[in-house]
This record gives sequence, structure tokens and C-alpha cells, in this order.
Amino acid sequence: MRERSSPFPRVYSVIMTWVKGEEPMRQETVHLYVFDGLSDWEIGYAAAGINNPQFQLRPGRFRLQTVASRKTLVTTIGGIRIQPDLLLDQLSPDGSAMLILPGGSSWDLGQETETVGLARTFLDSGIPVAAICGATAGLARDGLLDRRKHTSNSPEYLAATGYGGHSRYENALAVTDDNLITASGIAPLEFAQHIFRKLDLYSPEVLNAWYGLWTIPGRGVQ
Repeated sequence: MRERSSPFPRVYSVIMTWVKGEEPMRQETVHLYVFDGLSDWEIGYAAAGINNPQFQLRPGRFRLQTVASRKTLVTTIGGIRIQPDLLLDQLSPDGSAMLILPGGSSWDLGQETETVGLARTFLDSGIPVAAICGATAGLARDGLLDRRKHTSNSPEYLAATGYGGHSRYENALAVTDDNLITASGIAPLEFAQHIFRKLDLYSPEVLNAWYGLWTIPGRGVQ
């Protein structure tokens, strides 16, 4: 017979939180969309920061889950295999703190219509969406960038989608407009920085120190 674990540790933790006058922390989930050929370097900083409680304002507040269009193994462009946690049709905005969309060639091949539809639902519900590289083109094709400030790989890259938001394009590595974060494919660091700021993951001082660590002058190849 399987032994039942004691609920005492969890109950004790809740009681001590109440005694200290604090609200018990509710863990929130950030969802990362995964698919074959995704550009894995674009989400490395963001995924590591969210999943590692060290230095966070409220350690353990967030967990990261992967979501895909199918439940079979996904292989990134770097050959990393990922077993998705859930399917796109199982995900709704009320169960998520943010949806992160990495780049990859499938966005330019018109293969991500279901994902773009989900992103629209998230934005309409006031839940943040963070898109980088090719994912920005997917959003552009559906009109999601027409009235929002945004960036991407280049103005010409998005112009090729035929979208109507060229006047809202900003020449920046990453841009946040309300609940939408967009970034160039060469800016995974800035992408993560904007995500962390939106989630209030770190204090401003820690976030600045984290960003400074990776942008020390002279880090280039000698």
C-alpha cells in the first residue's frame, strides 16, 4: 500500500506565513511555446531566470511550462529535445502569467496560425505576450502589431508580411508596449530583460546588475 505523505510541512508553512502577517504566495505559470526548429538561443536567458529562484523578489513565484501543438517530442534547431508539458488547446489566459514565443522558420512558413490565435486571446485578456525574431512576423501577419509599438529583426523583415504597423516600428533591440514585448533575434539578453521587468521578477537594482554582468565592455573576442 502506498504511504500517504504528511500534509504537516505544507500546513505549517501556511500557518507561519499567516502569523507573520503575509499572504500565502500563489505560484504562477509562465508558458513557453516550443516547436520543431525553434531558435533555442533566443529564450535561454529568459527561461533560466524565470526557473531559477536565486535573487528573485519572491523566490519560487513563477514556474515555467512548455506548450506545443502536439504532445510528442519537439527538437530545437540546436538538436535539444523537449517533451511538452501541455497542448495549445489546453492553455487559456486565466491559467497563465505570460506566453513566450521564440523564433523559428515555421513562423515564415505560415505554420503557426493556432499559436497566433492564442496570442491574440492572451492580449485581449490582458495577459502579456513576449515574441522574438520570427514570432514577431507571425503576430504582424495577424494585425497584432498594427496599433502597438514594436520591434523585430528589421523594418524590411516585417514589411514583407504586408502588415499595417510600420509607423509603430521602433529601431530598438526590444520594445514593451503595455502587455506586448517584441525583440530582435539578435537580442535574447534584452528580450529576457524586458520579460523580467514585466513579471517584476527582480528588484530594479538586481535587474540592472544582471544586465550589466552580460554587457561588460570588452567582452568581445580577443
